[in-house]
Amino acid sequence: MSALAQSHFAEALLDADRAIPPDVTSHTTRVPARRFGVYRNNVVASLVNALRIRFPAVARIVGDEFFAGMARLFVTAQPPRSPLLMRYGDAFPDFIAGFTPAAELLYLPDVARVEAARTRAYHAADMRPLDLCDIATQPPETLGALRVSLHPSIEIVRSAFPVVTIWAMNSGEAELTPIDDWRGEDALVARPALDVEMRALPAGGAAFLRALFNNETLGQAATLALADSDQFDLAANLAGLFGAGLVVAIEHSPLMEPAS
Repeated sequence: MSALAQSHFAEALLDADRAIPPDVTSHTTRVPARRFGVYRNNVVASLVNALRIRFPAVARIVGDEFFAGMARLFVTAQPPRSPLLMRYGDAFPDFIAGFTPAAELLYLPDVARVEAARTRAYHAADMRPLDLCDIATQPPETLGALRVSLHPSIEIVRSAFPVVTIWAMNSGEAELTPIDDWRGEDALVARPALDVEMRALPAGGAAFLRALFNNETLGQAATLALADSDQFDLAANLAGLFGAGLVVAIEHSPLMEPAS
């Protein structure tokens, strides 16, 4: 089959309104419309199910019928580009954000972003974490100049909605109850050991982590975190990172050479 024929086959496979490609035949009939239709339905249904598995909280929030319809449209618009389906749906949160029938659920794209991050964290590389004593032995006057490397599975989802709470209630992690304190939550997603973990970051925590990811020193990261929130607590954030096994390396910044 030529590249053009393969392209026509793929397009017809995901679009029920397209005619069966003329190159498709079988030993029992010249144009196997019924067989191609069954195959097409199975392919689309499999991709929709792959999305349902990756985004179970989203599916629970909107219901199976709504999710299936939304997912089918996504599959048609953005079919897989890789045979590895574990990453299929990375663009689904942005698709949801532009999906008019879901427009009233303003928090839904962020719930999807959390679930997409959880899959990526699950498949991230393993690394041995450091212990809190590794930084406790550092001289206090050098702490600000330290650079901290974080676990590669870490992802941060900043949201104007209580996205961690909403996800927990729709994933079986917490009881489904009204949310009285409706405020934004920044989600930290990571897999330091066997299981993916998620928690809401404290004030300034997201800005602090992003600065560390950008190779800022602890002092620089703390300054940026305080600019993000005057409630930022450096000691508490460091204790949380080490306690969760999310720090994998520490290094000293090279001293600045005096200008000649």
